Amino acid sequence: MTDTPKMGAVEWLMLLVLSVLWGGSFFFSAVALSQIGPYTLVLLRVGIAALVLFIYIKLTGRKLPRGVKVWQAFLILGLINNVIPFSLLFWGQTQIASSLASILNATTPIFTILVAHFLTQDEKIKVSSMIGIALGLAGVAIMLGVLRGFETHGPVLPMLACVGAALSYGFASVFGRRFKAMNMGFVRTAFGQLTTSTVCMLPLVLVFDTLPVIAALTWATIGSVLALAVFSTALAYLLFFRILSVGGATNISLVTLLVPASAILLGVMVLGERLETDQLIGMALIASGLVVID
Repeated sequence: MTDTPKMGAVEWLMLLVLSVLWGGSFFFSAVALSQIGPYTLVLLRVGIAALVLFIYIKLTGRKLPRGVKVWQAFLILGLINNVIPFSLLFWGQTQIASSLASILNATTPIFTILVAHFLTQDEKIKVSSMIGIALGLAGVAIMLGVLRGFETHGPVLPMLACVGAALSYGFASVFGRRFKAMNMGFVRTAFGQLTTSTVCMLPLVLVFDTLPVIAALTWATIGSVLALAVFSTALAYLLFFRILSVGGATNISLVTLLVPASAILLGVMVLGERLETDQLIGMALIASGLVVID
């Protein structure tokens, strides 16, 4: 019988740091999207992060991942953990506030619990989880405008895109558990999925985006791209896969409970964003649901 994944003090501290890194990603992407297309920004994010981890692997004497099956698994993980959710989130952020996107992204644990229940043996839904899921879904519905007949303060489709990203993350958290059994280690796992994501994004950028003029980019945009890639992606994924290997899919997904706090603070203070009453109510319900879950 498999032991239920547990979190220690170190893992909870790492989870807190990860929440700050990912909270900042919504701010950095909001700044960068003013000059760079969403798919190009995804490519830069995963490509630079993959390069950083490649250098780190070489400097620390680790071996690069090998084997067709290993890279096939990296390809799947790259699609559901980077390509799909990053593209949906960045496209969504071109039309809605970064703070709102971060709140909708906080539904990730809800979808992770549902996916883990059906695809794992040791992370089954509990009664408290069912109540938490109901609260979280109610919060999403309110934010989508259910109280006003789905008349919202912003376009519904970009908000649904952010919810779709959360669903994709749910599958990724569960799928990513297999790399522990493959003895990949969290560094090589992060590198592998970012590398396959980079390869997948290249044709998407060529078809759907217009490459930015480098000379026209401001230092704020360049700095945001680098911070997004190095800190909110390369470093963040090292923490993500380390926590996932110990705490399991459900526990790692709880990081999204903490992410909106830093994302909202940066969005309001620096970008001048504001949240409507129903969005605050929805956020409160999502947060309440996650507290009930854990």
